[in-house]
Amino acid sequence: MWNPLNLFKNESQSVVGIDIGSSAIKVVQIRKKGGKVILETYGALALGPYANVPVGKATNLPIAKLVVALNDIMKEAKVTTKRGGVAIPFRASLMSVIEMPDVPDKQLATMVPLEARKYIPVPISEVSLDWSIIPKDQIKSEHTPEDDESVKSIPKLSKKEVLVVAIHNDTIAEYQNIVKQAGLNANFFEIEIFSTMRSVLDQNPEPVMILDIGAATTKLYIVERGGIRLSHTINRGSQDITSTISTSLGVSIEQAEVMKRSIGYNQTATDGKDVVSLVALTLDFIFSEARRVMFTYQQKYGKNVSRIYLVGGGAAMKGVTEIAKANLQTEVVAGDPFAKVEAPAFLTDILKVNGPEFAVALGIALRRLQGGE
Repeated sequence: MWNPLNLFKNESQSVVGIDIGSSAIKVVQIRKKGGKVILETYGALALGPYANVPVGKATNLPIAKLVVALNDIMKEAKVTTKRGGVAIPFRASLMSVIEMPDVPDKQLATMVPLEARKYIPVPISEVSLDWSIIPKDQIKSEHTPEDDESVKSIPKLSKKEVLVVAIHNDTIAEYQNIVKQAGLNANFFEIEIFSTMRSVLDQNPEPVMILDIGAATTKLYIVERGGIRLSHTINRGSQDITSTISTSLGVSIEQAEVMKRSIGYNQTATDGKDVVSLVALTLDFIFSEARRVMFTYQQKYGKNVSRIYLVGGGAAMKGVTEIAKANLQTEVVAGDPFAKVEAPAFLTDILKVNGPEFAVALGIALRRLQGGE
C-alpha cells in the first residue's frame, strides 16, 4: 500500500518516520510549511513475502532482508529524504513504574539506576536506561486517609512515581546497523508507544487507554497526563484471526486474510456471518484482557479510563470499534494520527481508514520535525 503525493519540492525540510513492525514496514514523510505539518507521502509494505510466509504473518527477518524491504518501501512510496527517525518495538524494551522518595532530580538520577536493578533481568551495563517523573495529581479526591484526625500526626514520607525504560544495547546496535545499511540520517530511536502517544493523543488530563492490535501481539497502555501508568502485552493479534478463519472455513491463509480485511466484524456483510463469529473469538479474548487491565488500574488509582484509542493494523478491520465499545463499556475511537497533518481533501476518507496503522510512523516523524534528536 502506498500513496505518494509529491506535491512539494523542498525536500531538505522533509522528514520520514519509520515503523518496522513484525508483519510490515510503515513509512510517513512530512514537512513543515507556514506553521503547518504537511503530509507528503506514506506507505506500507508487508514483510511476509521476504520471509516466504503469507502476507499478514509475523516475521523475524535478518537485518539484511529488513534493509532490502526498507529500501523497497522507501522507493515504492517515493520517499525523497533520508532524514528521519526509527521506532523500536515495545517488545524490545522493558518498562516499569517504580516508586521513589520525593528528592531533588539530581539525587534521583543516582538512585533510579540502583532501584531499576530490581526490575531489569540483565546487568544495567547491558542496557540503555532512561526515566521520567510521572506528574502528580493536581486535584485531591473528596476524602483521603490524610483527612482523618487519627492519622494526621503520623509522619509520612513523600513519594513520587518514576517511569523507567530500558532497551538492550544489542537491540540499539541492530537498529543502528539497519539505519547505516539503508543510508538513513536517523540519529535517534524511540519506543513505539511514545510515537503513538504523540500522534493520536491530545492534552486531555484524564486517563486513557491505547489498544495497539498488531499481527502477533496486542499492546495495552494506560496513559494519564502524558505519563504511562500501566502497560501490558497480550499474545494475540490479527494473525490469530486470519489463522482461525483459515482453519475453520478450510480456506488458504491468503483467502482468510482477504476475508478478514473485507468483512471483519461487519454484521451486515453478505454471507459474512461465519467470518464475524470467528473474528469475535480472538477479539473477545483481547477485550477480556483489556477489561482486566482497566480494572487493575481502577483498583490501584481509584480512576476509570475515560477513552480508548485503537491503533495498529488490526484496528483497521471493519466493525472493530463497535465491538470494542460493546465489550469495554467505554468510549472507543479509532486513532486518527493524520488529523494532525494537512493533506488533500480527496484523501480524507482513506486516511481515516488507514490512520490507525500509521500512528507509530507519523509519531516518530513528528518528533524529528520538531527537532527531536
